[in-house]
Amino acid sequence: MDHVTIRAASVEDAEAIAAIYNHEVLNSTATFDLVVRDLETQRRWITDRSGAFSAVVADIEGEVVGFASLSPYKERPAYRTTVEDSVYISRAHHGRGLGRRLLSEVITRAEHAGFHAVMARIEASGRSSRALHEACGFELVGIEREVGRKFNRWLDVAVYQRMISRSTPTPSPPR
Repeated sequence: MDHVTIRAASVEDAEAIAAIYNHEVLNSTATFDLVVRDLETQRRWITDRSGAFSAVVADIEGEVVGFASLSPYKERPAYRTTVEDSVYISRAHHGRGLGRRLLSEVITRAEHAGFHAVMARIEASGRSSRALHEACGFELVGIEREVGRKFNRWLDVAVYQRMISRSTPTPSPPR
């Protein structure tokens, strides 16, 4: 395999990231988006993921072939210590271990940012995405039935979770 660099995404990567993502919008249920992202929207998305909610890319000899990101899990303040991950790989580069490298990197970034848990919401028939998350220590915590509709069919979502920190200390035994 060619030399792969995993690095922080930059706005210069917007076109390549949009191409990978928009292919999935138009051709798969890997995302429930129904509308492709334009270049300006993709640039804003990257800018919004330059801090704790980060995005990384897999770069092979200057070509972005995949990306992963962390996003807020829910808007309410009580969820602020939980994030949701996303991982997308160019179809031409599937099966090369890039997903695992990208997901491992965003898990590490989530841990360093002080998050407590990472969630993944995967279209339930997405066997490779589910296997990737299981291989990276995620556990299935539930199935949401028929919560999405794309390509004229109802879609289930498998919800996965990985705990990355245990912020509640274990009490010391009494003396």
